[in-house]
Amino acid sequence: MKRIFNVLALSALALLSVIVIRALLHTPKITDQVERVDYALDEGLILAHLSESIQFQTISHQGSLDLNADDFDNFQTWVSQTYSQLHQTLELNMFNGTMLYKWAGTHSALKPILVTGHYDVVPVIPGTEDLWQQPPFSGVISDGFVWGRGALDHKSGVIGILEAVNYLMAKGYQPKRTIYLSFGHDEEIGGAKGAALVADYLEASGVQLAWSLDEGSFLLDGFLPGVDKLVASINVAEKGSTTLQIVGKGVGGHSSMPPKQTAVGVLAAAITKLEENPIPGGLAGLSLALFDTTSREMPFTLKLLFANRWLFGSLIDAELSKNPGLNATLRTTTAPTMLSASVKTNVLPIEAIATVNFRVHPRDTIESIFEHVREVVGSDNIEVRPIRWDGFGLGKPASQVSSWKSSGFKNIEGSIRNIYGDVIVVPGVTVAATDSRHYERVADDAYRFTPVPLTKAQLAGFHGTNERIGVDDFVRGVKVYIRILELGSSQ
Repeated sequence: MKRIFNVLALSALALLSVIVIRALLHTPKITDQVERVDYALDEGLILAHLSESIQFQTISHQGSLDLNADDFDNFQTWVSQTYSQLHQTLELNMFNGTMLYKWAGTHSALKPILVTGHYDVVPVIPGTEDLWQQPPFSGVISDGFVWGRGALDHKSGVIGILEAVNYLMAKGYQPKRTIYLSFGHDEEIGGAKGAALVADYLEASGVQLAWSLDEGSFLLDGFLPGVDKLVASINVAEKGSTTLQIVGKGVGGHSSMPPKQTAVGVLAAAITKLEENPIPGGLAGLSLALFDTTSREMPFTLKLLFANRWLFGSLIDAELSKNPGLNATLRTTTAPTMLSASVKTNVLPIEAIATVNFRVHPRDTIESIFEHVREVVGSDNIEVRPIRWDGFGLGKPASQVSSWKSSGFKNIEGSIRNIYGDVIVVPGVTVAATDSRHYERVADDAYRFTPVPLTKAQLAGFHGTNERIGVDDFVRGVKVYIRILELGSSQ
């Protein structure tokens, strides 16, 4: 018995030693030192321009863009007047309200690049206006922030790009590589009349982009446990989407004589099963690239886990999955969003229907999601019905995964470090939708990143209340755009 105990103790000690040694070796990756770069900007002027842009109520209403037609037209006029040199010098093509500028490079053999954003915004939820610290379309500059709808999503990107080009043109800069600038007017409702037509135009013109840069993620501040540095997540993919109806079957009849389980009960049990059995995810591919890098900056106790994924993989997955934002990077998410059943309080429904939305991770397909759902909830009393999307069949697959080893990614990464210094740069996945889903078919690589810091408090402003961007953050973001255009078009 003593011998067995000794063997077990030695084995435990050996295992512990391996775990600790692996954690000690799990150190931050060495990155090449880059010089800090700065640009002398008229900060007051560029902040005023962002403020002015927010005052145009360029709201995309689902299925009804023309409600704010004057504001869209006025915004376009404002751009042409505010950035007159750019507007008068560059070639402009209009696709409904989407503006495509072409800044011709000197070396036509080089593949062009595309830098893009959108100036349409989502509505303010009626009745919530009084919850805003500043009126949502005021563009007020106060308390170190520029306030208003579009401050983050995504007029700050559009104005940041325009200011960057304006600065470079004023300095007499001439790109070697042609630069396309696209400013979308309908991203919030799918981009079908804007970015999709721009992509059609580029494709018909024989233009194949080296890479494109759109909105997507930010320099994340305080999102990852134990990581104090800013994390620049340059997203190399975006999730797709598909929607299913889960239908619970019942016999109907009068509510005074209910069966043991009604159609609603059948449906409720099925939805519970779906939520308790999420689509498998975990640290692999993109998720692994993100957490392998960032975990090296975490406290030692967390390094113990991430450095020994072979042992603690299930625990890591379980803990990360508790955070909705982190969970969304790990897997295809399952979100029941709508319910319907009986037409009357005393009538038992024959069918109870739940609409469930899935945001498709690049590792999954729409078909594999259907199969997962059928396996989890399959029974004689449950029917799974796909919902067809106009233009996307049974849904929109996840995007292609762009390279994070390419010169384009390196240009963006280098530009971030030039301005912000010591930040963690990782590839990531955009959990929502962007216009990049249209542009990726004409780009070797499609990247999604807005070069400004974002806190958890600011995240609540996305499509919500008190949307705002830090004054200093926006100025630095403009500088990153300048650097991206310089590096991206000079090689």
